[in-house]
Amino acid sequence: MTTPVELTSADDAEIELQLLLEAIYRKFHWDFRRYSSGSLKRRLADALVFFGCATLSGLQERLIHDERVFPELIRFLTVQVSELFRDAPFFHTLRRDIVPLLRTYPSLRIWIAGCSTGEEAYSYAILLQEEGLLDNTILYATDINPDALRTAEAGVYAADRLPLFTENHRLSGARVPLSAHYTEAYGAAVFNRSLRRKIVFSDHSLATDGGFAEMQLISCRNVLIYFDRELQNRAIGLFKDSLCLRGYLGLGARETLRMTEHEHDFEEVAERWYQRR
Repeated sequence: MTTPVELTSADDAEIELQLLLEAIYRKFHWDFRRYSSGSLKRRLADALVFFGCATLSGLQERLIHDERVFPELIRFLTVQVSELFRDAPFFHTLRRDIVPLLRTYPSLRIWIAGCSTGEEAYSYAILLQEEGLLDNTILYATDINPDALRTAEAGVYAADRLPLFTENHRLSGARVPLSAHYTEAYGAAVFNRSLRRKIVFSDHSLATDGGFAEMQLISCRNVLIYFDRELQNRAIGLFKDSLCLRGYLGLGARETLRMTEHEHDFEEVAERWYQRR
């Protein structure tokens, strides 16, 4: 007779987590099952406090029976931290090393995956406008969070964020002031319509959806760090298939293609910049 294996509290917590993620997928068709377990547990700990639940099982029960829970829970499951020209050296490299090669294309299609509340998308639009490329460019900015996409489409940000945005923009190698790209009124900065009309904001999941065709550049920064290895490989495969030959992929500071299935499909041409072989 086999002796039953007694589960530890850590085992129980992992079972609860997987059952919650399975419930989200089956009921709402949002797939977090291959996101990093450690990252999800930290965010769900805050969610338990917010919803007043003692366990993930309790949260799962509420999720299934109360339609008001899921829209609130998404705020905890998706990371919405961004700023204009975040990590300025990344954009300086883009401006100095990548833009001259982008000029060789008659038109540009750029995919910003995981665009959050839009700051990344507007950073690209501003840089391309300053470099004389925006008129011939379409930017596809995608995210899984509908609230974040609505904020992004509006292109309105609190005025108290402008000093940081302005400094980041300067460090990116800009030769004109950031104020040329927005109007400030009533404590907010509204980015120019000339930028917004070149950006298509769309709902898209790297866990379940397909890619886009013939992109010259894809930027996916600080997204892959929240995925497990299997989902990282899926996402990078989408980027590879979506990029034209010699197209560019930009990643975040803590992300790399090393030790992934697609490591040899790309050549690292600058820090955090890769070119499809």
